[in-house]
Amino acid sequence: QVQLVESGGGLVQAGDSLRLSCAASGRIFGRYAMGWFRQAPGKEREFVAAIDWNAGFTNYADSVKDRFTISRDNVKNTVYLQMNSLNFEDTAVYYCAAAHGSYYGLGPLDSKVMDYWGKGTLVTVSS
Repeated sequence: QVQLVESGGGLVQAGDSLRLSCAASGRIFGRYAMGWFRQAPGKEREFVAAIDWNAGFTNYADSVKDRFTISRDNVKNTVYLQMNSLNFEDTAVYYCAAAHGSYYGLGPLDSKVMDYWGKGTLVTVSS
């Protein structure tokens, strides 16, 4: 079992930056695909970014490409999401998720295949 805990959310102004963290604990071994998803009020959960835990392959949603950066620290068992140039449309609850297996960054992660989820952290961007 893997536990995921997100942190770093908050209220910021448009154009600001924010860094989210996802601390993983528990039985962490083997290959994992780590992803960030978000859910805005009244909308479905959507893919934001993903990274292979071992090899570091990444993929981003078009809406955040060139603004967000996903990274991981294997020593600290933590995945990060650096968010720059935030805008109102980025307002959402951000969730960290993990799936068993390798990930080569060739496309977005499907939320249906993720095995573990954090409880989310709220990001609010004021215009």
